[in-house]
Amino acid sequence: MYNYLDFEKQVQELEGKILELRKLSADGGVDFAEEIARLEKRVREILRDLYKNLTPWQKVQVARHPDRPHCVDYIRHLFEDFTPLAGDRAFGEDQALLAGFARFRGEPVALLGQEKGTDTASRLKHNFGSMRPEGYRKAVRIMELADRFRLPVVSLIDTAGAYPGVDAEERGQAEAIARSTSMCLALRSPSIAVIIGEGGSGGAIAIATANKVFMLENAVYSVISPEGAASILWRDTTRSRDAATSMKITAQDLLELKIIDGIIPEPVGGAQRGAEAVMDATGELIARTLAEFAAQPNADHREQRREKYLAIGRNL
Repeated sequence: MYNYLDFEKQVQELEGKILELRKLSADGGVDFAEEIARLEKRVREILRDLYKNLTPWQKVQVARHPDRPHCVDYIRHLFEDFTPLAGDRAFGEDQALLAGFARFRGEPVALLGQEKGTDTASRLKHNFGSMRPEGYRKAVRIMELADRFRLPVVSLIDTAGAYPGVDAEERGQAEAIARSTSMCLALRSPSIAVIIGEGGSGGAIAIATANKVFMLENAVYSVISPEGAASILWRDTTRSRDAATSMKITAQDLLELKIIDGIIPEPVGGAQRGAEAVMDATGELIARTLAEFAAQPNADHREQRREKYLAIGRNL
């Protein structure tokens, strides 16, 4: 069953009619092909108009859509020989972060990816993509190995934020996030981050502080969720729409502000309606970026990264 968003009610009704007509055609032998084609064309037109004019709050909803391709989908589709490594060698394993080494089009890379899960069991297993301190320490462990062997680091970001539980705070959540961010900045090898859904606060930036940062067209990247910002600023979570607009969290806003380096287009209707096309486009962009890095064998990637982040906010 497809999960429709609030603003897709008209699409839901039309696609419901299409399903009914197809069932009638199969059961009764009546040919409704012409009517089905007309309705399908109308659905495409509505989706094109809707997704061409999405508000920031609607983009938040699209970024959170449960049917969007997840980190595990990107790993299966784009990478070969993925070898996950578990544990931070200090406390335990955090399955909100999939981390290890893989081959991308034949070349070895270090891979970090936040996984939210797709059903109740997997969401609980992966803690809805919200990492605990051991997850960030695992990320540091992988990045240290990548740095030692000069392997590029690819990060796939999809989290509402770091886990805010008492147990995480007791184990040093803020310190773990800071050390992971610091390790991102200290890497001598090149790094790429792709925000495939939500990029929430320090939970995202701890593995997204890369030489090149890209976002899917309907992804969001913010210092806090719109609901959290509304509750702090106005003590009223119903103003989440206002917060989303004010915070400049869309890919288009962030590209204009020079916080990200590029946008990966999504099909009409969002990544959830064309997962393979989105993953292919992401793979092509990663390949081009890695080729650019390879063409600069003597580049100081750490210095380039430092200058990139020091330049944010200048000359706006």
